[in-house]
Amino acid sequence: MSAQLFPKAVIFDLDGTLIHSAPDLHAALNRLMLLEGRRLLEITEVVRMIGDGVPKLVERGYEATGELPIAAELAEKTALFVEDYENHATDLTTLFPNVAETLKVLTKNKIPMGICTNKPQAATLKVLEHFGLSGVFKAVIGGDQLGGVRKPDPRHLMAALDLLGVAPNHAVMVGDSPNDIDVAINAGVRSVAVSFGYRRVPVTAMGATHIIDGFSDLLCVLNEI
Repeated sequence: MSAQLFPKAVIFDLDGTLIHSAPDLHAALNRLMLLEGRRLLEITEVVRMIGDGVPKLVERGYEATGELPIAAELAEKTALFVEDYENHATDLTTLFPNVAETLKVLTKNKIPMGICTNKPQAATLKVLEHFGLSGVFKAVIGGDQLGGVRKPDPRHLMAALDLLGVAPNHAVMVGDSPNDIDVAINAGVRSVAVSFGYRRVPVTAMGATHIIDGFSDLLCVLNEI
């Protein structure tokens, strides 16, 4: 494949797009619920809670199991969750099929790549290191890196593009959720939605430029954009 046919940069979401992290997020949230004396959550419940950052995930966990703590207490519980999760972020997490192979092709074709995720930065970097991907992405912007700015705010995606030195009209965002597609739309970036991952709406309802069923399809789609 010719490098000239690819976009000048590809930005990826992380959870639900590159990695199947729901098992570790589920386990960490249940460890918190256990400490609180609350019922344990099913993984299907937790999957529907993922995508808006850790504070929202923890809030939804409490809402699903009983009364929501006051703001100060919820912040403390969220900090406990973050500390625990970061220590176990790679226990059960896996790459989705064909992710590693696809990233190798893009790297070989010298396509700059970045990560734009609502996941905290420390956990993001730990996951990338675990899978040997630390050197693959030249821009990594976690959900806690911009003072509360996160997807779908276009500034989150633009921060990654600025680090890569690529204009929005030359980039593509790849993700699984409305936040990923909305941040692309808001930033004037073309988008590819994966039909797997974590979302609460049909993939066809998100307004992505393209939809793929697996990473084996991504290279062909990028060559068409």
